[in-house]
Amino acid sequence: MPKNVSLISLLVVCSLWSMPRAVNAQALLPHTVQLDATKLEQQGLRLAQEAAQLGQFQQFDLALPRARLASQLAPKNERVWFLLGGLHLQAKDYDAATNALQKAKSLNPQNPDVAFALGSAQFQQQKYQAAADYYKEGLKLKPDNAEGLFDLGNAYYMMGRLSEAIAHYNKSFSQDQKFWPAINNIGLINYEQGNIDGAIKQWRASVNIDKQAAEPLLALAVALYNKGDRQQALSMGETALRIDQRYGDLDFLKENLWGERLLSDTKQFLELPGIQAALQQQDNSSAPR
Repeated sequence: MPKNVSLISLLVVCSLWSMPRAVNAQALLPHTVQLDATKLEQQGLRLAQEAAQLGQFQQFDLALPRARLASQLAPKNERVWFLLGGLHLQAKDYDAATNALQKAKSLNPQNPDVAFALGSAQFQQQKYQAAADYYKEGLKLKPDNAEGLFDLGNAYYMMGRLSEAIAHYNKSFSQDQKFWPAINNIGLINYEQGNIDGAIKQWRASVNIDKQAAEPLLALAVALYNKGDRQQALSMGETALRIDQRYGDLDFLKENLWGERLLSDTKQFLELPGIQAALQQQDNSSAPR
């Protein structure tokens, strides 16, 4: 049986299966299945809740069929469509994500989170102007949203509109002064522009906000190493990679918007024997026993 068979179909099949067999001489009478729309919607919401919980553990193969069925059982519930779109977005199925999110938007055009999610779907496809338009739409509804301001800054960054990017990062940080990614990304722009001291200042501030933030710690280590503070830089770099080994992958850094100048300097830094030893140690510690 296909996984996406609707509950309605199952109810119809079950009802027909349970009907008494007709006597040959007896005429067949039409049978009408009475479905309770409220109960179906409640079942859909329960499935959506299960899907959300599975999605938190990245179990998309289990979460998505539940969310799809939930959208059939509760087709007028914007939260169900928003959940389905979010799961597709996390699974990197951007067309399906956009379709589900547009359905949520049609049910409630005043939900800023739907607009922000649509912007993310466009951003992941490198459609930066479309992403910016959705982010701005969300910010009209929720102008003080730190993450929305940050996302719009990222869209401007990728379009090369750097002054606008910095302005929105600053707005984002002014709304939430614990949101270190905003000032971290100002550091990324500073570094590409050759303002190394300015970048170091931003990354130090980011690390002061969150000592477990691997990204600004590694960027700070690379910048300090190139300025000659090598012992401190190596210690910082090793600590950053112990916190999150993914930052030892240049492709992952590029996904996080690190520019060409910083990537080039980081490549050399990651090739240092001490850093290579730290990466190897992390590989050994994470290997299955």
